[in-house]
Amino acid sequence: MPVNIRAINGMTWAFGALYAGVNDYEKKIPSGFYRLSDSDGDDQLDKVELLRAIESGGDHGVHKVVVTPDRQGFYLICGNNAIKTETPATSPVAPLWGDDHLLHRMPDGRGHNRHVLAPGGIVYRISKDGKTFETFASGFRNIYGGVLNRAGDLFTYDADMEYDFNTPWYRPTRVNHVVSGGEYGWRNGAGKYPEFYPDNLPANVNIGPGSPTGIAFGYGAKFPAKYQEALYIMDWSWGKIYAVQLKPQGASYVGVKEDFIQGAPLPVTDLAIHPQDGAMYFAIGGRKVQSGLYRVTYVGKESTDTVKLQPEAPSAEVLARKALEQYHGKQDPKAADVAWPHLSSSDRWLRFAARVVLEHQPYAGWSERAFAEQNPTARLEAFLALARQAAPCPYHTAKASKPDPRTGIAPTTAEPTAEQAALRDRLLAALRADDFTKLTQEQKLLNLRVAQIVLHRYGKPDDAGIAAVTRYYDAAYPAANFELNWLLTETLSFLQSPTLAAKAMAVVADAGSQEPEMEIMRSLRMLKAGWTPELREKQLNWFVKAASYRGGSSFGKFIEFIRNDSLATYSPEELTRHEKLVALAKNPPIKSAYENVGAIFAGRTPKNWTLEELSAAASTGMKGRDFENGRKIFGAAACFACHRYGNAGGMNGPDLTGAGGRYSPHDLLDQIINPSKEINEQFAPVVVTKQDGTTVTGVIVNLNGDTVQINTDLSDPDQRVGFDRKQVKSIEVSKVSPMPPMLLSMLTKDEVLDLLAFVLSGGDKNGPAFQK
Repeated sequence: MPVNIRAINGMTWAFGALYAGVNDYEKKIPSGFYRLSDSDGDDQLDKVELLRAIESGGDHGVHKVVVTPDRQGFYLICGNNAIKTETPATSPVAPLWGDDHLLHRMPDGRGHNRHVLAPGGIVYRISKDGKTFETFASGFRNIYGGVLNRAGDLFTYDADMEYDFNTPWYRPTRVNHVVSGGEYGWRNGAGKYPEFYPDNLPANVNIGPGSPTGIAFGYGAKFPAKYQEALYIMDWSWGKIYAVQLKPQGASYVGVKEDFIQGAPLPVTDLAIHPQDGAMYFAIGGRKVQSGLYRVTYVGKESTDTVKLQPEAPSAEVLARKALEQYHGKQDPKAADVAWPHLSSSDRWLRFAARVVLEHQPYAGWSERAFAEQNPTARLEAFLALARQAAPCPYHTAKASKPDPRTGIAPTTAEPTAEQAALRDRLLAALRADDFTKLTQEQKLLNLRVAQIVLHRYGKPDDAGIAAVTRYYDAAYPAANFELNWLLTETLSFLQSPTLAAKAMAVVADAGSQEPEMEIMRSLRMLKAGWTPELREKQLNWFVKAASYRGGSSFGKFIEFIRNDSLATYSPEELTRHEKLVALAKNPPIKSAYENVGAIFAGRTPKNWTLEELSAAASTGMKGRDFENGRKIFGAAACFACHRYGNAGGMNGPDLTGAGGRYSPHDLLDQIINPSKEINEQFAPVVVTKQDGTTVTGVIVNLNGDTVQINTDLSDPDQRVGFDRKQVKSIEVSKVSPMPPMLLSMLTKDEVLDLLAFVLSGGDKNGPAFQK
């Protein structure tokens, strides 16, 4: 095209012109939203218009352009380093965003984006003429692609933060259904919202580590029926294209993924289904690596005839969500009445849409209704809207006093008006009026999260108020699950509960894996009250142990931040009393995951268990097993180092949460005892033979120009080797599993059976294997 345009990340033809998202790292032209058109009718695009400049830096900037389903405008997909452009308060996302961390937030240990606050990555909705921008949804990290399904719903594929591997706040790459007013919870450093926060929406499908690029549905592909309807998502760094099967559930969707194409390396960038030949075309390249274009066709016996689907009637929940979305960004006397019945819905997406309606209405018109509401869920959702609307997050106010030297951000302490202080006290009293023991899990999480936002945005109450709130949550601690303990420990640490230290250190001792331990210790780092010499010893010994834990590139710095903040709460007398242990905690010995296993089982004589022996034992011994012991063995045997289970564990091996749906006890034992017999292709390492004859075995995790990076130790995501790709002679898939074959050798028969029962239970401690 004979025009001055470059650095296009996304483009679409619509309304007689080409519209483009430009993300120019080199700043030769402004980044932003462009229109390219033919000004003189010669069938050549010769006119370039910058419709809106958007300041953007690095990879996380302006990306894809998608025509809205009503064909009256566009969605523009932007990552979290695209500086927010001006949008009206009548946007679907109400301008109420905050970081809303009750405790001092830890930034990324390597400094990445430590100054970037909410709202993070944004999907803008743009008018047809390109003049009006609205904030349609926010809270993303680095979304690149966007695509509509047959129902007109928008989907994207968001990035993880690889520096966070094996921390409790790590969020895998994820498929998101992007809805009006949606908040998806990205915050910098350790501040990322967990999925259970009610003030953000969950992923529809969690994928794993990767670098998301292109995304497309298989509509029109000459593939078997299943793959015509799949959502295809691309992972640049791990060289994969996934096929995701989505199905409606309530007001949104659920789905499952499967590997579709994989290469080593295969830096995939974008894809499309050709409407004429029905083939998939995908491109590779980026970061100065070799570019290429591939064509994918189906060879086989299954029919590739076009699937003629009868359009499904939208569910009642979908219709209700869309009706609520008509009030997003609008003040209307009828809005609260329309939203209110849905605040108590069992569907999380519907409750969220209803709360967004309230957040766009003046709270003076509905706040008394919230206090009078008898349904706990509706009342708490309304309180969440009220807490967010009536006071700003102090991270986002202009009254910055002395900035935090690590983040450059201040203030972190609210300065409420008299009206806000009165509302704070009334909200906290209303929360305490709930019988916490009778609330459901979701209601308990709502109650706690509202309390956190109130305490953060409105400041602490007086001493009597602090004591009352502390007593209320103290009585609920510890809880029976990690999510509640996360919020309870944070809240009680902020309140300086005198009973927290003893109870929380017991929770840490019983956690079984590093992520829940780390989360509890992160909250305890701000606690000054309630420590005894014995508890301080346990705290310091944890830092010695945690030095051998493994994670992403910032993992060690996060542990250091927790340790340094914790030591800052010590009195001079405590520092003197524990001088030697403090010194050891600051400079501890570091062991590998397998050295730690050896230390745990020191003194035992290894036994070379056979598959026949253990399979026979499992055939009669899978009743009356011990769930808690199985969980502890899972951690002690270093399974968490590579495998995800529930909300804990590594991402470099298969997720074992759903193993019970895939394996019998015999099959699982076969996988453990003979790990190289059948290697999961998704996690198979490669053997790189270099020109000098030496080899490197591991997983290719990044490419940059001529540099290849390989993770050589799957139990340590930060263990990488880099070399020039010109040194590569050949790359072959390894026939040897990275999982050691003798993992069960230090366990007794009962420990093996408890481990099996735990893995196959899916986390259900009341499952049949644990019944007497």
